[in-house]
Amino acid sequence: MLNIVLVEPEIPQNTGSIGRLCVATGCALHLVEPLGFEISHSRLKRAGLDYWEHVNLTIHKSLEAFLDSVPPNAQKCFIEEKAGNTIFEHQFQDGAYLIFGRETSGLPDWIMNRFAQDTLRIPMFDARIRSLNLSNAVSITAYEAIRQIRFK
Repeated sequence: MLNIVLVEPEIPQNTGSIGRLCVATGCALHLVEPLGFEISHSRLKRAGLDYWEHVNLTIHKSLEAFLDSVPPNAQKCFIEEKAGNTIFEHQFQDGAYLIFGRETSGLPDWIMNRFAQDTLRIPMFDARIRSLNLSNAVSITAYEAIRQIRFK
């Protein structure tokens, strides 16, 4: 099973869609506070439909608390547009943590510096595009990891 981690997500519809993706793929969802919405937010539940109750969900009080909870040997993959290597050049492992930053600002610089060797990006082929929608980025990355792990 993969772990999808959203650090301080801001848009409930994205989180709802990602929760739905997690149910469909058997991934666990980790939300790192502070959240930009309440878990009971109607837009979150509308995007997640009636699947939200089936999400394997863990909420962490802070990014540091989340990092402390990750098993020492678990693979951590920080997905950020500024990373050098792409998700297609990386070898994902079962149980990996796929970690995504806020919709408006991405991951904090200290994470990018501390885990530089563990940062990956989704390639984009038009310089006019700064970033992808969070739910799209999570879907692309999760399915690439699943493809590598399950369909070797």
